Amino acid sequence: MQTNNPHLIRAECSLFGLSVGDAFGDCFFLHPDVAESMIAARAIPSSPWYYTDDTQMALSVVLTLQEFGEINQESLVQSFVQLYDQERKYGAAMHGFMARIKDGISWQEVASSLFQGQGSYGNGGAMRVAPVGAYFADDIDMVVSQAKASAEVTHTHPEAIAGAIAVAVAAAFASRLQNSLPSKAEFLNLLLPYVPESEVSSKIVLARDLSPNITVDSAASILGNGSFVSAQDTIPFALWCAAQHLNSYEEALWLTVSGLGDRDTTCAIVGGIVALSAGVESIPQEWLQAREAVFINNKL
Repeated sequence: MQTNNPHLIRAECSLFGLSVGDAFGDCFFLHPDVAESMIAARAIPSSPWYYTDDTQMALSVVLTLQEFGEINQESLVQSFVQLYDQERKYGAAMHGFMARIKDGISWQEVASSLFQGQGSYGNGGAMRVAPVGAYFADDIDMVVSQAKASAEVTHTHPEAIAGAIAVAVAAAFASRLQNSLPSKAEFLNLLLPYVPESEVSSKIVLARDLSPNITVDSAASILGNGSFVSAQDTIPFALWCAAQHLNSYEEALWLTVSGLGDRDTTCAIVGGIVALSAGVESIPQEWLQAREAVFINNKL
């Protein structure tokens, strides 16, 4: 990371944590018995760890912020298309989205037409947004508007936008409060005034109020774990995990992956938040060395 811009430094730190979390979580798409055994033993997966579309699309977000200092939607979409790599495990809707954009159809038309015109409420807008919260951390109103702008180019459904806003605001507060970390309930309470009324916001309230003694399996059964790949099934659980371990990247990621579900995405979201609160220095060196290289001007 070679920049003196504090906004961009924060965004790149978030991308750093997001990419390691993404690659870490993706390693655990194994037979459930094998995955659960590895997680119980905290067995580090063999390297290299390959990142997915979560990181690939977050990279476009950071490149757009670097060039424009804000989310330029047209540029963001073009970057998505330019960096599109079908081997990165994009969802079916995104494969179609990229093809239609390449055919010259506007992103507004493509995004609004998804899922019989209701728009996507998938977790893709949220999985890539933590660097937006990091970049605009000094101004929460900007975090909200820019998170919405970054999400709606692919995900127009209100739940998807609410999820993206929630993650971005969480990243912003993680950055702002790194020297005085709040409790789980305090942290989640900070987010709620900014998240539009939605199933996402209702389940963040549930996450806030869960017993401190609840098991991760029980939490996932209440909040979801991304198995349905929707914002409302993914974001509350990811925020619950992040809020419990704002001071430890490693603990946050082990907790998150133990919920299974859409584990590359939940771990990407948590990684992008907790890298800001705990610092990138809290990411284990072994994990950094295992993750394949991510390039943004220079190697991360």
